[in-house]
Amino acid sequence: MYDLSGKTALVTGAGGRHGIGRAIATRLASEGADVVVTDVEASLDAIRTEDRLDGWEGLPSVVKEIQDMGRRSVGLYYDVADSGQVDAMVSDTLGEFGKIDILVNNAGSRPGRDRVLIVELEEDAFDDVMRVNVRGTYLVSRAVCRHMVDRGGPGKIINISSGAGKRGIARYGAYCASKFAVIGFTQSLAHEMAPYRVNVNAICPGLVDTERVDFIAAALAPEGTSGEEHRALMVRERETRVPLGRIAQGDDIARMAAFLSSAESDYMTGLSISVSGGSEMS
Repeated sequence: MYDLSGKTALVTGAGGRHGIGRAIATRLASEGADVVVTDVEASLDAIRTEDRLDGWEGLPSVVKEIQDMGRRSVGLYYDVADSGQVDAMVSDTLGEFGKIDILVNNAGSRPGRDRVLIVELEEDAFDDVMRVNVRGTYLVSRAVCRHMVDRGGPGKIINISSGAGKRGIARYGAYCASKFAVIGFTQSLAHEMAPYRVNVNAICPGLVDTERVDFIAAALAPEGTSGEEHRALMVRERETRVPLGRIAQGDDIARMAAFLSSAESDYMTGLSISVSGGSEMS
């Protein structure tokens, strides 16, 4: 549908088999882009047992999928919240591909100790969320934008925010704060990069059927209820509140990312687009 031939994309947080990052990376590759995928080494322990038994290895598996499509791909392990590692990540990408046309800031903090009432929220748990979701988005954007400015554009930057970036939710205080921040950051960066013909937009998914839901359910499960049981309950309950009757799949988010990466979105910037089956309509 979209011709991304000759484009190079950088997608962070792409090592999960069921994750948004992998779905976006493989969709961009199917549209013709070469794709660099990144993640942190620690994310490997998030691989589900059944996926390990099925041969899933995280980033190497994503790279192979992309290469099997006939596109070039490299997997890099870096921490998006460490400025030195971010500079190395961008340098490695430019050394291999010579340019970055599309950036998708997808890396996100792992849900867990932050999913409590704010009166119970520890400072370090709050900081961990902000470190990855906000600082990481800022650092990677800054490094890539410097490259895009130097080459005079054009480019596409897509930040993954959330429906929780538009509406506060109890026990999600740190996460909501971080995703509201991403929306504000997106708007500011859109103004600054417009002279270079770089479009900056955010996608705001609703609940997406990824590994992250496992961690959310484990953190929120009442005493005596397993994470698996609470996950199923969460999904059923959310589906009753989604007008289209289901929670999102990674491909739903990837379709919007492909559109925002393409020339079809050239006159769109600074937007925060809900992809939530109607649960958010603004």
